[in-house]
Amino acid sequence: MATTTVAIPKTKGGAFLIERSAPEEIFTPEDFTDEHRAIAKTTDEFWQKEVVPNIDAIRHQDHALCARILKKSGELGLTAVVLPEKFGGMEMDLTSMMVVAEGVGREGSYSAWHGAHTGIGTLPLLLFGTEAQKAQYLPKLATAEMIAAYCLSEPQAGSDALAARTRADLSADGKHYILNGQKMWITNGGFADLYTVFAKIGGEKFTAFLVERAWPGVSPGNEEKKMGIKGSSTTAVYFDNVKVPVENVLGEIGRGHIIAFNILNIGRLKLGPFAHGGCRADLADAIKYAKERKAFGKSISEFGMIQHKIAEMAVRMFASESMTYRVVGAIEAELAGSTMLKAVEEFATECSFIKIFASETLDYVVDECVQIHGGYGFSQEYSCEHAYRDSRINRIFEGTNEINRLLATGMMLKRAQKGTLPLVEAVKKLQSEILAGPQLGEIDMVANAKKIGLFTLGVAFLRYMTALEEQQEVVANITDILMNAYAMESAMLRAAKIKTSENAKEMAAVFAREAMDTIESAAKTVLAACGEGDTLRTNLAVLKRFTKYEPVNMIGLRRKIAARMIEAGKYVV
Repeated sequence: MATTTVAIPKTKGGAFLIERSAPEEIFTPEDFTDEHRAIAKTTDEFWQKEVVPNIDAIRHQDHALCARILKKSGELGLTAVVLPEKFGGMEMDLTSMMVVAEGVGREGSYSAWHGAHTGIGTLPLLLFGTEAQKAQYLPKLATAEMIAAYCLSEPQAGSDALAARTRADLSADGKHYILNGQKMWITNGGFADLYTVFAKIGGEKFTAFLVERAWPGVSPGNEEKKMGIKGSSTTAVYFDNVKVPVENVLGEIGRGHIIAFNILNIGRLKLGPFAHGGCRADLADAIKYAKERKAFGKSISEFGMIQHKIAEMAVRMFASESMTYRVVGAIEAELAGSTMLKAVEEFATECSFIKIFASETLDYVVDECVQIHGGYGFSQEYSCEHAYRDSRINRIFEGTNEINRLLATGMMLKRAQKGTLPLVEAVKKLQSEILAGPQLGEIDMVANAKKIGLFTLGVAFLRYMTALEEQQEVVANITDILMNAYAMESAMLRAAKIKTSENAKEMAAVFAREAMDTIESAAKTVLAACGEGDTLRTNLAVLKRFTKYEPVNMIGLRRKIAARMIEAGKYVV
């Protein structure tokens, strides 16, 4: 079983805002063990042998081929990384699962097959199933002999999952639940053998069920005609008087929301490495084209504006990768005395950060990849055209980015109200500092970014009190402040931890200043929504104290970062 070699101290979800961390206290890719690197190598070999030669067929919707490739990954153990050995799994750690996710994230369609099966398809059973249920299904899921899918969304219940209309009624003999309803947008829907289905018992008690496709009354719909990830199977799934044995209730009756929401937290976390894998492939593609393409007598990779794009892609990737594995390390530390379910739930806010930031980073990278290709980037003959369309779904997957922006700050506020996260005390301490007047000394961008987060939280809560959650635009902007503060700190801590990498140091320096500009803009939006006149002017004066930073030569740094990427032909740290 692979385990991290660094001792990461335990912390609490959301505590980053009120605590300082040292570089050695976070987990980064530089801490990967030999086992982590071995599973990465196995994943890469699988990718080169089984996926690369079939990319065109995958993208042209040969779903049967995709299912066979998924089964081949199962033969290598790539679909069973975290499953217990007694059920045919490899029983490796959470980091190993993320490493595999990054490795298969290079192409959107296949990664959807793999991600849905190993993540939302299998994890509900692993985390909530009885021993009998696990013994019955996990060995077949471990090898992908059975393909799994997750049935939550409905035509009238997307983000509002609890508005589901699919219902289950206990049969007269008490041996079955009779399942009726429809699910939409089910990844792997057309080829799955086992569905985790959410329905309301008696129309009221939201509950999860394990449902086999082979049972009478279960029928997938036609394949959806999609903008992107066309090579993935996405269908509706219909349930017409399906007799589900009472033994196939998953978890507790009426507690299906616990399964649904916690599995989504893990999905949000996994989206980080999935997106980063896509970013790596797209950046390498952009660099290759830029080096080969000639204009005005030289390679376009020599042009400053192209170098700006390549560097900016790498900078955002560095921040995304740094925050992702920092959270993975924090969860691994929590696992020492907890279950995966509880450990991931503890860092639900940070999982939402990763989902938002990673998906938007991938969107940026694919957009600039198309731009570097110029007109060719608009042609289906080039990979970046597919990547551009495939990327778009990630801002919808695992809860939309809008929902996650509301959840991230909302969860921190709830913890504060329960007394498990001392935000109120931190805000009061900050107010005392503000009243004491300006302080001289070195500008600490990370500390100031966190102070802006606390300051805007305090101002917004004072203005709206318990009705703050209804002010969606305000909450979303606060999340952008907190998320960028977390990303900034993660990047700078990683750069300090590596020490020997000028590239990491310079990427962190560029990102920190970009993040501070984003934070300042979002903070102004929040403050303007929470006050006017003298109150607003006073608050803006306070904000100005915390947004000062020493400029650096961003053009010069980006040119140096780009030069390293171009020389390597890929993303390097």
